[in-house]
Amino acid sequence: MISHNTRLLLVIIISVGMAVFFLGSNQLNLGIGSSPSERKVSGPLGLKLGLDLQGGVHLIYEAEGEIPTKSQMEGVLNIIERRVNAFGVAEPSIQLMGNNRLLIQLPGVDNIEEAKRLIGRTAQLEFKERDCLDPSCSQFEDQDIGLTGELLKRAYPDRDPTTGAPIISLEFNSTGGSIFADTTTRIAGTGDRIAIFLDDEELLAPVAQQAILGGRAIIEGQNFTTERVRTISIQLESGRLPVPIRVIQEHDVDATLGKEALEKSLQAGYIGFGLVVLFMILYYRVPGFIAALALISYVALVLAIFKLIPITLTLAGIAGFILSVGMAVDANILIFERMKEELRTGRTLLASIEMGFNRAWPSIRDSNVSTFITCGILFWFGSRFGASVVTGFAVSLFIGVAVSMVSAIIISKTLLRIFGSTPIGKKPNLFSPVPGQSSPGRTIQSRSRT
Repeated sequence: MISHNTRLLLVIIISVGMAVFFLGSNQLNLGIGSSPSERKVSGPLGLKLGLDLQGGVHLIYEAEGEIPTKSQMEGVLNIIERRVNAFGVAEPSIQLMGNNRLLIQLPGVDNIEEAKRLIGRTAQLEFKERDCLDPSCSQFEDQDIGLTGELLKRAYPDRDPTTGAPIISLEFNSTGGSIFADTTTRIAGTGDRIAIFLDDEELLAPVAQQAILGGRAIIEGQNFTTERVRTISIQLESGRLPVPIRVIQEHDVDATLGKEALEKSLQAGYIGFGLVVLFMILYYRVPGFIAALALISYVALVLAIFKLIPITLTLAGIAGFILSVGMAVDANILIFERMKEELRTGRTLLASIEMGFNRAWPSIRDSNVSTFITCGILFWFGSRFGASVVTGFAVSLFIGVAVSMVSAIIISKTLLRIFGSTPIGKKPNLFSPVPGQSSPGRTIQSRSRT
C-alpha cells in the first residue's frame, strides 16, 4: 500500500511540476488553437485573454439577400479568417451565428473603422484577358474569361528558387486551372496580358511568357518587394466572398476597462481562494490542509490546460473556473464528512479514509455528470447563437469540474493515505474534530452503553 501511494505521489508531483513549468513558459501549447510561433501573450502566465479583458472591437455581420447555405457561410468565415490572420491581429475570434450571421472579435484593435477596413467589404476578384492595341499596352481591351476568385485555391508570397527575388505563387482549382491554361496558351508570346482586378480596381497585369498548365503559376516583377508581394497575396487570397455581408452591430471595448476588469477578477480570485483554504484548515484540520494542497495542485493543472489548448479566458470563463473551484471544495467536504462518520463508528483512520471515499464517490459522480450535461447544453446554445460569453463559461466550467474529480479522488485520497500512515495518523482528533470523540475507542464505548 505504501509503495502504491508513493508511486501515486510521484505522479502527482511530476504532473503538478509540469503544469507549473508550462505556466512559466510563454511558447508552449498543444497547437489546437494558434501555433506557438503565432500566439502572442496577452495575459498573466501567458494565458489567452478574451475581448472583455483585453479590449478590442466587437462586430456582427449579416448576409444580405436570401439566406445562404451552410457551405457559403463557412466560405465567408474562412475568407475573413485569412484576411484577419494575415494582418497579424492577436487572437481573433471569428464564429458563425445561426444561419446568416458572423461574430468577429478583434482583441487589441481600438478603432472600429480600422477593424472594418481590415475585414474589408465584399471583395470581387476577377481575371480578364487584355488585348494590347500598341506595344506599350497603353491602349487595350479587356475581355471576361470567366475566371474569378471562387476558382482560386491559394495565393501566397514566395521567392524565386534561383534568384531569391520575391514572387507571388497562385494555385487554381481544376476549373480555374483549365481556364487559365487555355488563356495563357492563347496569349503566350503575343504581348497580351492577364489583368487582375479586385473590386474593379486593377492590381496587376502580368504578361504570359508561356502556356501555363497544371493550375499553378507564379507572378514576378522588377518592382516587387517583400512587403508588396505580401500585400498583393493577401488581396488575392481574400478572393471573393460567396455572399455579400453588412455590419449590423458594432462596439469597442476600452483596453483600460479590460485591464481593470482583469485586475479585479484576479483580486477576487485571490481573496476567495484564500478564504476557502483558511476555512478548510480551521474546520477540518489535517484533511483541510490536505484539501488546500489538492486545491493548489488543481489550480495549477487547470490553468496549464487553459494555456496548452489554449482556452480564451473571458470574465464569464473566469466565473466558470471559480465555480469549479467551489465544486472541487464541495467534493472534498463530502469526502471528509463521510470519513468523519466512519471514524465515529470506531473504524481505523485508514479504513475510514477508504470508506469515506467509496461512499462519497456516487454523490460526486452524479453531481458532476449533471454539470457536464449542463455544460454541453450551454456550449451548444452559445455556439448556435454566437454567445461567446456562454460558450466560454461552459468550456471553463467543464474543464474545471473534470479536473476537480481527479483532484478530489486521486490527489486528496493519496495525500490522506500518506498522512494517515505517519505518526499524525495516530491522532484521530486531528482528522475528526468533534468534541468528545477524539479517538475510535471512546466512540465504541459510548455506543455499547446505548
